Parts: sequence; structure tokens; C-alpha cells
Amino acid sequence: MSLFSASRSGPFEPVSAHLPSMPGRDAPTQAFLRAHALWPLLALATLSVACLGLGGDFWLADRWYALQGGHWAWQDAFVTERLIHRFGRDASTAAWLGVAAFWIFARLRPSLAAWRRPLAYLLLATLISVGLVSGLKSLTNMDCPWDLSRYGGANAYFGLFDTRPAGLDRGVCFPAGHASAGYAWVALYFFFAWVQPRLRWLGLAIGLSLGAVFGVSQQLRGAHFFSHDVWTLAIAWFVALALYLTMAWRRAPASSPAVLPVLRSAGR
Repeated sequence: MSLFSASRSGPFEPVSAHLPSMPGRDAPTQAFLRAHALWPLLALATLSVACLGLGGDFWLADRWYALQGGHWAWQDAFVTERLIHRFGRDASTAAWLGVAAFWIFARLRPSLAAWRRPLAYLLLATLISVGLVSGLKSLTNMDCPWDLSRYGGANAYFGLFDTRPAGLDRGVCFPAGHASAGYAWVALYFFFAWVQPRLRWLGLAIGLSLGAVFGVSQQLRGAHFFSHDVWTLAIAWFVALALYLTMAWRRAPASSPAVLPVLRSAGR
């Protein structure tokens, strides 16, 4: 089946233009919330305890650091700094602009009216995710590994809730900003669930893969701990989920047929 299908309203329409049925049409099913909210939240809590509370961040960063001979040899390497950091950031921006261009085109073509709201969702979900991560970085006041004396820097380590000494420069490394340019695209999971359910796992794989590549690259440069990426992924996921429930699910009229039963059964 093609991503586009013919319809009476025009030649191009999402295969699934409606949402699954729910009790009362005013709330998601328990199975959906378990699969998409509860389990991710528990995973975030578990990884946070392991990384921030039990020293998992240091365990992994120690090994990245030792692998490079006791210094951040790949901090300015072509692959990590120019190809993945700079080009990857620009490629993500270009992809967002491409989606924006398609949305504008859909606004001008009545035959593409059904694509307008899903595309607007994708634009907003990715933009809000990146913006939220960027804003939180300026508030959390945590250092990058390369800033710490443990890894050749000048600062002692201060946790998220520790009080930093007066006069110490603010840390701007938590959550991971660059990884957000990749993880923001986990919104493709919900976008495809909206317009073509069978592609939703591909959308999720794209977002997770991009975020992982960006995140690991930054860890190898000494720019972030693993927990920084975990929280960036969590922010991107929950922003995408909340916006999906707001823009898609709650818009479904009472007469809409159930065309995404797979999402209702995802938690079984």
C-alpha cells in the first residue's frame, strides 16, 4: 500500500486520516498510556538512578576517556566534530525546513488538506523538543565531562541538586543539546501512526538512530555524559506524545472509524 491513496477529496490523502476509538473519545486507552507513557517514564527513572545516583555516568565516561589515551583525542576530530556535530546539526535543520516547505505546499493545495495537521504536528514537536532542551541547559547548571578535573578540566563535579560555589562559571551541558537534533525526530513515530501506521516503527528507528549517533559522538568528545542523552530522549519523547494527544487524538470526531487498533493494543 502506498503512503498516499486516492480519495474523493483529492489524489493524495494519508492512508489513515483518523484516530483509534477510545472510551468517551476524550481520553487515551490505558494500554496506550502504559506503552507510551508509563514504561518510558519507568525507564527514565531507572536509568537516571543508575547514571546519576550509582555512578553509571562516570563508569562509561572513564572508559571513553581511557580509550582515547587519557585525554579527549576525538574532541576536534573530523568525524566527531565536523561531520557528526556540525554537518549533522545542519542536516537536521535542513530536514525540518523540508518538512516546513511541504507543509506550506500542503496549505496551498486543497488535495493535500489532510496532510496539513500531521505536518504541523511534526514541525511543532521537533521544534519544541529542541527548544526545551536548549532552555533547560541554561537552567540546570551542570558541567560537561571535559570541564571536570577527573577528565583534564578544572572543575570539581557538582550534581544536579548540588550548590555550586560562587564565582564558578555556569555549566550548560545538561540535557544534551546536540543529541536533541536527532532525538527530536522520534516524533516521526507518532506522525506515521497518524498517516501510515505500518511505518511508525521506521519513524521511531530513525529518531533513535540519529539521536544515538549524535549522542555517542558527543560523549566521545567529552561533551556529555550518558544521562544527558537519556534525558534529552525523554524530553523529545514526552513532548511528541503530549502534542500527539493534543493535536491528533483529541481532534477525532465521535464518528471516526477505528483505523489504528495497533496503538490501542501496543501495551498488551
